[in-house]
Amino acid sequence: MSRAEAPDPLPHAPRPGEAMPPPPALPAVPPEGLDEGAWLDVIQRMDEVYSQLVRDEIALEEKNAALEQSQQFIFSLLSAMSDVLVACDAQGRIEETNAALRTLVGRGEAALRGHPLDDLLVGGPDGAHGARLRRAMAEAVDSAVGSVAEVDLRDAQGQAVPVDFNCTPRIDAQGRRAGHVFVGRPLGELKRAYHQLREAHEALKRTQAQLLHSEKMASLGRLVAGVAHELNNPISFVLGNVHALKRYTERLSQYLGLLHGGSDGTTLAQARQRLRIDHTLADLGSLMAGTLEGAQRTADIVHGLKRFSAVDREERQPVDLAAVVERAIHWVRKGTAPSFDIVFTPPDDGRGCTVSGSPGQLLQVMMNLIQNAADAVASLPAADTQAAAARGEPALRITLTRSADQARLQFLDRGPGIAPEHLSRLFDPFFTTKPVGKGTGLGLSISYGIVERHGGRLQAAHAAPQGALFTVELPLAAPTGVPAGADPSGPIPAASPTPPAFPTIPDPSP
Repeated sequence: MSRAEAPDPLPHAPRPGEAMPPPPALPAVPPEGLDEGAWLDVIQRMDEVYSQLVRDEIALEEKNAALEQSQQFIFSLLSAMSDVLVACDAQGRIEETNAALRTLVGRGEAALRGHPLDDLLVGGPDGAHGARLRRAMAEAVDSAVGSVAEVDLRDAQGQAVPVDFNCTPRIDAQGRRAGHVFVGRPLGELKRAYHQLREAHEALKRTQAQLLHSEKMASLGRLVAGVAHELNNPISFVLGNVHALKRYTERLSQYLGLLHGGSDGTTLAQARQRLRIDHTLADLGSLMAGTLEGAQRTADIVHGLKRFSAVDREERQPVDLAAVVERAIHWVRKGTAPSFDIVFTPPDDGRGCTVSGSPGQLLQVMMNLIQNAADAVASLPAADTQAAAARGEPALRITLTRSADQARLQFLDRGPGIAPEHLSRLFDPFFTTKPVGKGTGLGLSISYGIVERHGGRLQAAHAAPQGALFTVELPLAAPTGVPAGADPSGPIPAASPTPPAFPTIPDPSP
């Protein structure tokens, strides 16, 4: 075919969705030397080639559009990253960076491309940070997860910025190592965030300790009247004995004055009878013993109050749970509920229930549960309370039981019970059903936290037909001298008795 008879060049391929242009026009008359059948074959082949060319160009355009979209997606990811990113070749020369790194070092992409990465470090390639970077690159070759290096970059103002880099090898299409990728975050931001988190945590701990101490002080304040009565008896006893000692001292001084003054035997005998010296000497022993007993009782009461009111330092020690309950009953009765009818049933096997924890915190939990029961029963009409008492039902029944590894305390009162809508909020801070000024709403919330920190559980339920049931479960402490793996529910050895958690304060009232 001559140049003049050649077909027109192919038009540009259509975009996706466009209609395909018609094929170029061919001469209607077959060239000389070709019959009509052969010419039709040529025309058909040319149509097929043209159609294939159009399809290939359409596919190429589609792939170019997808590639452009992928490149734009990768660029948007790199631009959105807050961490710095650097891609280097095998010699450590920069090939690609993201906006976060360029902003940090104050250089453009063109100024960074092709330069060694260690030029950006404090001290340059020969400094300590350059050595760390090269060591991380060497370690990343043999590691599947890469390596980590903490280095200092120079920012736009020339100041050192610590950056924690993660270095991973970069593999090309043939599976060969083509370089390294460094991703890191300036540690200054992490340190600020950590510092703020630590300050918030410390503030939360201080607030929690203040709430706990405030609730303990509120409970202690309700006991002031009972404590005054508790202290008045031994102090009055000591004061009376001191007055008697003063009189005895005056008598003995008079007698000793006569004795040292050289008085005769008759005068001394008369003075001895008149001053009742024999009776005084006989009474001095019991008088001093009684004074010491009263002083010791006063010291025990003050010691118990100090243990309850002092800020707890989280010391853990063996605690006799039954003794804690008895002490809580004692304080509540001496404080706000002197006539509150309580029946406490400890385990009858004689082994006791010893847990490991803070005596002051556990006493606070027991006092709170008993005080809440007293307040609930006091809110009932007097007729209901009298009717229950006539049936022999206690206002509060406390039962202490033990299993192989757990102690369980149940507080069952005959108050109005707990409304279903209140059960889910009962342990929320500041939630209370008491009148304004009668409760802070912190007692049960703090008690729940104390029991949980002791490895136990505090649960509440409505007791049919009337009343509330609170259950405290605490893990038993392993008895001293029990080998590992032995049954902790076995008898406690007599050679290792459990020390009492609280001083025994006798009730001085009749």
